[in-house]
Amino acid sequence: MFRYLTAGESHGPALVGILDGLPAHLHIDVERINETLARRQGGYGRGGRMKIERDEIEFLSGVRGSRTLGSPIAVLIRNRDFDNVRALMDPLTGAGKPLTNPRPGHADYAGALKYRHEDLRNVLERASARETAMRVALGAICAQFLEALGVRTRSYVQRIGDVAAPELTDWSQDEVEASEVRCPHEPTAQRMIAAIDAAKAAGDTLGGTFVVQIDGVPVGIGSNRQPDTRLDGVLAGALMGMQTVKAVEVGLGADVAARAGSQAHDTFALDGTNVVRGSNRAGGIEGGMSNGQPIVLRVSVKAIPTLMKALPSVNLHEKTGAPATIVRSDVCVVPAAGIVGEAMVRLALVGPILDKYGGDSIEETRDNLARANAAAAALFDTAQEGE
Repeated sequence: MFRYLTAGESHGPALVGILDGLPAHLHIDVERINETLARRQGGYGRGGRMKIERDEIEFLSGVRGSRTLGSPIAVLIRNRDFDNVRALMDPLTGAGKPLTNPRPGHADYAGALKYRHEDLRNVLERASARETAMRVALGAICAQFLEALGVRTRSYVQRIGDVAAPELTDWSQDEVEASEVRCPHEPTAQRMIAAIDAAKAAGDTLGGTFVVQIDGVPVGIGSNRQPDTRLDGVLAGALMGMQTVKAVEVGLGADVAARAGSQAHDTFALDGTNVVRGSNRAGGIEGGMSNGQPIVLRVSVKAIPTLMKALPSVNLHEKTGAPATIVRSDVCVVPAAGIVGEAMVRLALVGPILDKYGGDSIEETRDNLARANAAAAALFDTAQEGE
């Protein structure tokens, strides 16, 4: 069984993660993981915290000689900002004036009541998107497993605020990474940057939409046998587990509701003896299973709830009206959210893929995949012979 855990507070000593269930003998490229962590820290509209942190992964267990052992992998990312707030955040001696004014749209209020915390800091430290650095690190490890099986993910920003790129069907990751907002449509990217500048000047924040595409997923990952094994539900659930995400669409998404059946589905045809599809409106998933097409997911992210021009709130201790707490934050995190979204998709895919192909070593997993592909290719030839 594949599973993962993360731990750590935003300004605590470090973030910690555990991956359990990856096969043995997978080669780990640490530089690629650190490059992915650096991409998460980039993007136009990020705040001052990104100038402090230089995220790098440290392996504590489960890897030897740059190869996985098949045992649990434990990793660590140190928080450099901890040195600046040690008196406040030390795990054993930390103390300070409590934060009392919850931010609308944040976990502050509900978390304080749920856990009976008098200091909102005890909620927001774990709710902070800083925690996603560890998810990105774990997802980058998973990417190397998936790529060993021919599965790759990529992402781009489609919308920031009210500025949206046209529908893109042909885009490269190099174009995405060359853009400060990770949008491969340059005219739109420039308008996105202007919108972020305007929001910053107004003390406001902006949300948006990013697209994640997964290429190379074999047919039949996921299942229609039980609701919790449907691949679209697994992927959407993982993405909804991100901070700020409010909606996930697969393929046509919400647009499918306005379409007749003749315009909603992907027709079959033959190219010689190969079965092909006329479109990818389903976004690569039918009946809860991958269908061999690219999986396309559109993810909508709300604006960050920490505004420099604070929203109205209350002081929970004094029971008086007060502005919401202001802490160091970003104006727009949509470009970085795409990186996190890729990580969540990678973390969500490993389990269903191992459910189908198994393997205690990466060699065994590859062999099982090859045998399954060969059996699938021969299936209808056998059926035709039987007729």
